[in-house]
Formats: sequence, structure tokens, C-alpha cells
Amino acid sequence: MEINDILVILTALSIGACCSLLGCFLILRKAVMIGDAISHSVLPGIVLAFIFTEERASVPILIGAAIFGVISTIVIDFLQNKSKLQAGAAIGISFTFFFAVGVIMIAYFTGGNADIDQDCVLFGEIASTYLDKIFIGEYLIGTRALLTILPVLLCVILFVSLGRKGLSITSFNADYAKAVGINVSFWNYLLMFLVAISSVLSFESVGAVLVVGFLVIPPATAYLITNRLKNMLWLSVLFSSLACVLGYYFALMLDVTVSGAIVSVGGTSLLLVWMLKSVVKGRKKIIFLDHSVQERK
Repeated sequence: MEINDILVILTALSIGACCSLLGCFLILRKAVMIGDAISHSVLPGIVLAFIFTEERASVPILIGAAIFGVISTIVIDFLQNKSKLQAGAAIGISFTFFFAVGVIMIAYFTGGNADIDQDCVLFGEIASTYLDKIFIGEYLIGTRALLTILPVLLCVILFVSLGRKGLSITSFNADYAKAVGINVSFWNYLLMFLVAISSVLSFESVGAVLVVGFLVIPPATAYLITNRLKNMLWLSVLFSSLACVLGYYFALMLDVTVSGAIVSVGGTSLLLVWMLKSVVKGRKKIIFLDHSVQERK
């Protein structure tokens, strides 16, 4: 295995772990498409960054995208809790509105001729992240994408470890959390803030499709196996890691996009787990019926 392969896989593993941990709580809150909403809502931030800097540098683009990613999550949470809209409706309203505003801004401020590199944030290719290596002297310490996501991953791990009680109670039963004096809004906004930051900082490296895949598929697969939060968190990271490693090598073998291969492997894993669970459940039902018949005899 070459160093470039290791760097790409480490980047995928870090982003996968970060998104899958947060995705577990999104699954429980029935708000799993928040990542897709963010991927559309960041367009006004991209346009504003281009207008103010007049360049397509990654840092201003990501800052603008991150700001509007956070704003969109706040709007979604406000619509859901204050206006009593369903999560799906709040997400749909938010991302369509912000995306439409971004399109209007492009047409009005630039005449539609701005060369804004949306690939930078929305359609990144993880296989090329190894090109942007960071050295200290003669020593390679990683890539820009890897060093960008590692601090976020550390924050997510600390957040989940130290705040698991508050997160679990507010995710399973928000009404009970309010009754015992837990600040539900605080945990909601903190979770959404981390989801927005993690998603936006990952877009440039892996693209929106893979970010949404990481937020949804590994946690959903884990949710099929266990109903305990701790096990769900560990299993979601395990499934995202397997998808990263297997997907990367499948992409090399088939000469296809790495992001697409990783999502495909993750989706296949979900299907296999569901089929296996159905078979096991069916056998248990048959055994139960056999025992019932024998007892009657």
C-alpha cells in the first residue's frame, strides 16, 4: 500500500467516523437529510465569498459556506420547533429557499458569468486529496483535508462522549427532557452546529453525496442491529470504516469514482444486514411456532 493510498483512506475514515457518529442522533431525531439540506443551503455563502474576495480560494469559500450551513440548521430547527412543522418540511423549505437565493445572487451580482468553483465544496473527489500534502521540514504530517477534519473529529468525539446523556434524552424523548429541566434547544443547536461544520468542511474533500451517505447509511445499518445507543455509535463507525476501505479498493479495481464506490458498498452492507435480520427473525418465528405446536400436543 502506497503512502498516497493511506492518506486517502485515512481522510475517508476520519470523515466517515465524524459524520456517522453525528448521524446516529439525526436518525433518532428523524432529521437525517439535514446534510443534503446543508449542501444546497451553502450556495449563498459561496457567492458572497466570491463577491467580497473576487477569487475562488478555498478558505473564503469554505468560511462563507460554513456560515450559511450553520444559518440553515438554525432556520430548520426554528421552523420545526416554533412553527410545529415536520422535520422533512422544515428541511425542504430551508434548502430550497437558500438555494434559490444563491441562484438569484449569482444572476444579479455577477450576471451569471462568475466562475465560481462549486466543485470545491459540492462535488469534491477524495481520491485527489493526497495531492495537497503538508510538510514540516522534510516530514510529511498529512494532507490539508486530513488536518482540517481531524480537529472536528476530536470535537465530535468529545461532544458525544461528554454529552451522551443529554443527547440521548433529547433524541429519544424531548418532552421528558424538558420535564426534567434539560435545555433541549441547547443540545439541538449544538448538534446542528457540529453537523453543519462537519458537513461543510467535508464537502471539498469527498463531495456532498458521500457526506450525506456517511450521515445516513452507517447509522441506519447500525440501527437495524441494535436498540442501544452505545452499540449503535460503535457499529456506525465500524460500518463506515468498512465502506471506506472496501469502497476505495473497489474503486481502484473498477476504475470508478471513490465516493460513489464507498456509498455503494455502504448501501450494499445495509441491504445485507437487513436481509440477514429478516432471515434470523423468520427462523425465530418458526422455532416459536414449533414450540407452541408441541406444547399444545
